[in-house]
Order: sequence, then structure tokens, then C-alpha cells
Amino acid sequence: MTGLDKTVLVVVDHSGGALTAPSAEVLTLARTLTDGAVAAVALTPEPDLAALGRYGAQEVYVPGLGGLSADVAAVAAEAVLAVVERTDPAAVLLVSGFAGKERAARLAVALASGAVVDATGVEVTDDGTLAVAKTVLQGTWATTCAVTRGLPIIAVKPTSVEAVADDDAATPAVVDVPVDLSSAARAVRVVSRTEHPRGRAPLSEAKAVVVGGRGVEGDFSLVEELAEEIGAAVGATRVATDEGWIDHSAQIGQTGVTIAPRLYIGAGVSGAIHHTAGMQAAEVVVAINNDPEAPIFEMADLGIVGDVTEVLPQAIAELRRLKG
Repeated sequence: MTGLDKTVLVVVDHSGGALTAPSAEVLTLARTLTDGAVAAVALTPEPDLAALGRYGAQEVYVPGLGGLSADVAAVAAEAVLAVVERTDPAAVLLVSGFAGKERAARLAVALASGAVVDATGVEVTDDGTLAVAKTVLQGTWATTCAVTRGLPIIAVKPTSVEAVADDDAATPAVVDVPVDLSSAARAVRVVSRTEHPRGRAPLSEAKAVVVGGRGVEGDFSLVEELAEEIGAAVGATRVATDEGWIDHSAQIGQTGVTIAPRLYIGAGVSGAIHHTAGMQAAEVVVAINNDPEAPIFEMADLGIVGDVTEVLPQAIAELRRLKG
């Protein structure tokens, strides 16, 4: 199996002037797909060239947005289209967040091609097409998809790939690309933007998540402490958010966020279907519950029957001991 012989184009995101971790993951994936170049589309006038080069981008295309914001999906999509027309890539990869999914859809419509979102892996097949892996139906089925017409547009789910720096990295060349934005793209302007402060990675991007359920009985302090020790995000079940123990933005499940971390730790989580539907794609599941019949144990790789107020302090103390 050989790689593609054309450029793979990656639409990258920045936060606070720095390349985001999910974008570094997608660049890493792109390097495995092509024998040609990996190029990035940066929707900011001052891209993080050091990080882009470190993760394999050989060229960075910077579309001219005429003072408009890439937060407007039409602006971002038309900017990427201008780069596609210039580079004729083999595929376009994006981060599968809210913005990435909308951009992918707009690109596919404009190019009369197909888009696959929430991809968890991409491989080049023997006939030179791209096989895209993704889970569906809340993580209960694994599927393989292929775009059968036009340019493949693939949005990759955060944490699906381990970001690995390129040993042969060099500072990428920057190419400015003029963009003739349509009246539809110019019809919307962003008048203000407030980024919510966050000390940890967002739930959808976190490689480890510690979740509190009914069993924490309103006290998330131990969940927070454990998450701090292992660099994890904090999540919750619907009961915990409905009771007001933690903000609703932390809710995982059918009516909350869907996650796919490498490590999930459930503290006092029973395993009701409306919660497990949002975390079934986790690689390793650790469950702590004082009820040995709790459904969460059926899907746990490691199950601990015990009170979270006794188990979590021991786990935190041992982690601190190992850290010295």
C-alpha cells in the first residue's frame, strides 16, 4: 500500500495564536496518507508557523479574508475553496468540531463531492482511495466509509490520532491566496467574540476524562482533584447537571457531549444508557461504584466496587506518591 501522490490539504485551527492540539493530530494523520506534500490552510493572518512546520506542513496557505472573520462558516468555506482551486489536492482534512463539520458540509456542496465527519481514522487502500473509519449509533457500530465522487472532505474527531512531530520538520513556506468572497459570505459580520476561559482541554478534545455521577452526591471536589492529577477533563451525568452540582456544559450522553477519550473514569456513575451512549467510544473504561450490579461494570475494563469517597482519595494519594 502506497500513499497518495498529490497534496493533502489540512484546514487548521488556532487558539490564542497557537496551533490547536486537534489540528496537530490531523496534520500527523495527513503525513501518513501522502507521498506528496502536506499543506495547511490557516484562517488567521498570523499562523503558528513553528508548530505547523513541526507537525509536517510544508506550505501554509493564508487566504485573504478582507477583514471578515473565519468564524462565519461561509467566509471560511470560500477561503478554503480558493486554496483548493489553487492546489488541486487529493483530499481536504479538517478537525471535526462544530465549525469543522459546517465547513466540511459547505465544501462538499460547493465541490459536488462527499464529506465524512467524526472520522476516527483514515487509510489509503490498494486502489488509491481513502477508507474512512467512524463509529455510528452512539458508538455501537464501527463503519468504514469512502467518498465515491469528487474530492474527499474528511473531518477527523479530536483524540483519534496521537500528534507526533516530524523529525524532518522545517519552517513552511507561506503563500498568500486572494479570495473573492461572495455577497452571501459578506452578509454576516462578527461584532464581538468572547472565548470562555478553560483550564483544561474541552471534553470533546480530552484524552482523559473523569466523570462524576449520582454517587458523588453533589461533591465534585474529589473528581476535580483526580482530574487535576492526570491532566483530564471533568464530565458529568445528566443527574449531576440537572441537580445543579456542575454546569450543564459538562454533561456527557445523548443530550450532552459525545466523547472518545483514551481513558474514561466514572466515579459514582451507574451506567444508564442515556449517559453511556455518549462515551462508548472510550478506549479504556474505569468504573467506581458501590453497587456491584451497576450496568457500567458491563462495559468497564476495570471495575472497582466501592464508595467513591474512599476509592478516589486512595487513587489521588498513590498518584502523588508516584510523582514524588
